[in-house]
Amino acid sequence: MSGLRELREDLERQMISPFGILAANSVGRPRAEMECSMRTCFQRDVDRIIYSKAFRRLKHKTQVFLHPEGDHYRTRLTHTLEVSRIARTVARGLRLNEDLTEAIALGHDLGHTPFGHAGERALSELYDGGYHHYDQSLRVVDRIEKSGLGLNLSYETRVGIHHHSVGHEDDPLEARVVRIADRVAYINHDADDAIRAGILTEVAIPLTVREVLGTGLGERINTIVSDMVAQSEGVPDIIMSAPVGQAVNAFREFMFDRVYQNPAAKGEEVKVKDILGGIFDYYVRNPEKLPLDYRNLMEEDGLERVVVDYVSGMTDKFAIDTYSDLFIPSAWCVR
Repeated sequence: MSGLRELREDLERQMISPFGILAANSVGRPRAEMECSMRTCFQRDVDRIIYSKAFRRLKHKTQVFLHPEGDHYRTRLTHTLEVSRIARTVARGLRLNEDLTEAIALGHDLGHTPFGHAGERALSELYDGGYHHYDQSLRVVDRIEKSGLGLNLSYETRVGIHHHSVGHEDDPLEARVVRIADRVAYINHDADDAIRAGILTEVAIPLTVREVLGTGLGERINTIVSDMVAQSEGVPDIIMSAPVGQAVNAFREFMFDRVYQNPAAKGEEVKVKDILGGIFDYYVRNPEKLPLDYRNLMEEDGLERVVVDYVSGMTDKFAIDTYSDLFIPSAWCVR
């Protein structure tokens, strides 16, 4: 096995464009450690994220629809996988580092709350420090995982995760790819779910969007991805042509008007703040009830910060069950 990592790093020097990041040139990890004999640093980041507890919990966290009836609606995990595939396709087309792109994509939503953005808004109101899932995603990989040790990811992966919602001019192109892929994925798959739920029809999508991007999930994503690769080839940026970029923006605005703020999709959100608020207040008053891993963080990080960590990491079902256990009387068992 000796030398396989070096072989891969040599291949990257031949395959990756001057605009991509070579694993051998990574800034490094917060804590120095021995290199793997087989995997590059970014390949190891992918593995560490996939094997993390936070990643596994994504399968039970809401994407848009709270408690949908049906097996085919997206969850935060399926969203993450779709972002990863779109981002890797773009990265391959532009000869960027696919492993780094995949690591960023797989880790970008680890900090999402239960109940989707409704949960994020609720925690932001409850916690004086505010709450943003991109900040929490970085905190998950840096501090919360591995009983407070974090995953010790590479600098470039950590930056990409942290900046996936709001970019920075110094971000590597791999991070920019994920940021755009995230938007491309969610507006398209959320439209697909909204059509399945009966909230939208395909013909309700503006004609100007359909004329440019096409009809149906696959055709629209293919149009956008192909355009991104064609327009970004040979330039130090990730861009779209004017017609495609304008259509994507129009599609996103349409989705906010018709789906993300639609009472049929968000009818249960009024309950989310009560559920998370009740749980938050309980653990602030009873910190000894927190799991040991979280209690161990309190001295350095503060009680409310750690309670936010615990509540934000819950899945939808676990949050509901916890609220029920704490505040709803159990039925008496008469023997």
